[in-house]
Amino acid sequence: MEDLRKVKANGKALIPFLVFVAVYLFTGIILQRLEYDMAFYQLPAPIAVIVGIILAFIMFKGSIDDKFNDFIAGCGEENIIIMCIIYILAGAFSNVSSAMGGVESAVNLGLTLIPAQYITTGIFIIACFISISIGTSVGTIAAIAPIAVGLAENTGLSMPLVIAALVGGAMFGDNLSVISDTTIAATRTQKVEMRDKFRLNIMLALPAAILTIVLLLIFGKPITTPEATEYSFNIIKVLPYLFVLIAALAGVNVFVVLTGGVIFSGAIGIIYKEFTLLEYTQEIFNGFAGMFDIFLLSMLTGGLAYMVTKEGGLQWVLDKVQSMIKGKKSAEIGVAALVSLTDMATANNTVAIIIDGPIAKEISNTYKVDPRRTASLLDSFSCVMQGMIPYGAQLLIAVSFSNGLVSPFQVIPLLWYQQLLAVFAILSIFVPFADGIIRKNPWDFENDRPMEVTSTDK
Repeated sequence: MEDLRKVKANGKALIPFLVFVAVYLFTGIILQRLEYDMAFYQLPAPIAVIVGIILAFIMFKGSIDDKFNDFIAGCGEENIIIMCIIYILAGAFSNVSSAMGGVESAVNLGLTLIPAQYITTGIFIIACFISISIGTSVGTIAAIAPIAVGLAENTGLSMPLVIAALVGGAMFGDNLSVISDTTIAATRTQKVEMRDKFRLNIMLALPAAILTIVLLLIFGKPITTPEATEYSFNIIKVLPYLFVLIAALAGVNVFVVLTGGVIFSGAIGIIYKEFTLLEYTQEIFNGFAGMFDIFLLSMLTGGLAYMVTKEGGLQWVLDKVQSMIKGKKSAEIGVAALVSLTDMATANNTVAIIIDGPIAKEISNTYKVDPRRTASLLDSFSCVMQGMIPYGAQLLIAVSFSNGLVSPFQVIPLLWYQQLLAVFAILSIFVPFADGIIRKNPWDFENDRPMEVTSTDK
């Protein structure tokens, strides 16, 4: 693929991208006013991006064949394809593990180990573990919310606080899980290893989580202690999650990790007769199918991004951003603000990272921000914003289990984990306490360009 770093800046080239975001955003606003459930998720994102692609074909110069070749070049870019394959493997692992009873066992194990009087704190901790294991905040909320709401109703707990604890724990894993689509998108767009990004992120997320636990222990006590309940779980069914987490952090190739996780979970499911061998293959395919939206969106966005970049749109953004950036710290602030605003516009943290990833990479190159640090900022700030916007899937799904008793605006002030994560992430820009956790910034200053960070993910 040709080098596009020296194309002439052209602000008009951004119009197709802006139309994509506008269609996505304003459709959600209109449907919300019409009181549609999950209004911002009624229009599939791949359809919205196709509108932008069609406009790019109309606006940009050149023959249809040339523009189509550019589009395909972007769709088939190496990191886009790697990212898409990781998505479907992550979907397969999540689906198979859930089908063999892994999620239920993990939730019940947590409820068994945590004393009843600390149930609000327990919900947060369980959500942290489940989300980091299955890689999806929405899936975590859907699995735990019925139990959390029921416990709140029976013990006199604050329903908004319980929901806030659940959403906070879900976003903890969304930010850290090695099979989360946000982690995949952040690491692949910045060409870094998952374990390095995890090490940087845990330095921000862990202090936020610990302080959240302290606050929940103080303010989350139930009025009445719930009666002891026996929860059924099987520790064997939790092992695949531990395998994937430990193997990924040990630096094992991500394809090996996820394939091994799918096989491990499948073997357990077959042994315990949760599904037959044929049903196991169907669960794998269902996991593939469940990632179709993000798979397709990544490819289409990659194609559009390449077309926009070749026309000078990315260079125009970089020129404008660079006019406001004075050094490394302001570059990091720029990345954080960019992904936060994009997430507010799209209500999807993965989409925000995919859109902003190439811009963040160029900012990282220009101002010599460690690309692993850039990946950490992209994921952290997108998860902070996604976990707090009242029209995001996480809050909408969580409050839906309260049967109209709680609104997102009652929960937002109690989202202590997201707020604390934002504080520590911003603090880390000015006091780089997290940077020493990994090896030194890998820059080759001879040509004033960074050398690529080697990755075991390839």
